[in-house]
Amino acid sequence: MAGAAGEVAVLGVGMHPWGKWGRNFIEYGVHAARNALADADLDWREVQFVAGGETIRNGYPGFVAGAAIAQALGFNGAQVGSAYGACAAGTQAIATARAHILAGLCDVALVVGADTTPKGFFAPTGGERQQDPDWLRFRLLGATNPVYFGLYARRRMDLYGDTEEDFARIKVKNSQCGAQNPNARYPKAFGLDEVLASPVVSDPLRLLQICATSDGGAALVLSSMEFARRRTAKPVTLAAVSTVTPQFPNTHLEMPNFATDSAAAQRAPALSFRDSIARSAYEQAGLGPEDMDLAEVYDLSSAMELDWCEAIGLCEPGEAARLLRDGDISLGGRIPVNPSGGLGAFGEAIPAQAIAQVCELVWQLRGEARGRQVEGARSGVTANLGLFGHGSSVVVRAH
Repeated sequence: MAGAAGEVAVLGVGMHPWGKWGRNFIEYGVHAARNALADADLDWREVQFVAGGETIRNGYPGFVAGAAIAQALGFNGAQVGSAYGACAAGTQAIATARAHILAGLCDVALVVGADTTPKGFFAPTGGERQQDPDWLRFRLLGATNPVYFGLYARRRMDLYGDTEEDFARIKVKNSQCGAQNPNARYPKAFGLDEVLASPVVSDPLRLLQICATSDGGAALVLSSMEFARRRTAKPVTLAAVSTVTPQFPNTHLEMPNFATDSAAAQRAPALSFRDSIARSAYEQAGLGPEDMDLAEVYDLSSAMELDWCEAIGLCEPGEAARLLRDGDISLGGRIPVNPSGGLGAFGEAIPAQAIAQVCELVWQLRGEARGRQVEGARSGVTANLGLFGHGSSVVVRAH
């Protein structure tokens, strides 16, 4: 694969707090964008490219999210792009802006993702669409998101001996950090007994172990390194962005194809899809998991965080629960995971969440994550996954 493509600077980060606010997604995106611009000490008119993460639930403006945000900020003639890759939409928007900067097409770019979500779990959009895999998994399998969260958790129990208490401890760990995060929807620390006493939603997962659907927004101001050095001596940089797809045969268990492509006639790839996502980012950055000081991963459920600890190379398959029990992935441990509080504290605002992960890494690397700071953090990695083959990982480092 291609080697390192070069770095771009993260000059500013901003968020709109997660919650259920019931307003237009553009309001959240503009709020986050203005915060990021203020953080970068830039005027909106200096932005030359706007990359928006699309949201499919917000009408036509959601499908042209980049232009919708640019219009709300006040059209300034900037070039624009919009990206949709389900939960990887934010990383695809980051990748688009980064590519424009590295190609010399612009010096400063704004990346924005925002969403307004329904109550309850995500459902397919309306209509009879028998070729749509999202429609199929709801209508034929009855597989809402909590269903497959529970199946993944049960798989860990069967394969590795993980326990319901392990899954509950992930929630406890993350909630202690989320309680210190002013942007979290649920800024509350939960105890182990409280988690285990919450209602079962999708066996073996309980209510407090499954992420909610949320409104929210996140934004980044990216620039060329030359531009950044005129502003700061020690910029935080994007060292890598991975948006890889699976290799055939894809043995990753994913809806609605729970059986996946058969590897009976064709040897499975040396690296599974989920394992390849962060690996691609590490290779671009010239770094490895041993160089990371923290990670923000895709904890749709508390059990799924353990899957991602293994996929990003923190340990071998089946060993993530040991890292948890030993305190390695807790704040103060060897490599804290989800010091933001994770999706358990935030919920899903789909186009914003991958961008929000990068915001957290930047705050951590600057030493600005009050109450949840990873001491001495110099590099970090994100991991995310959009359904139907959208990889998502970013490596951020301080200079």
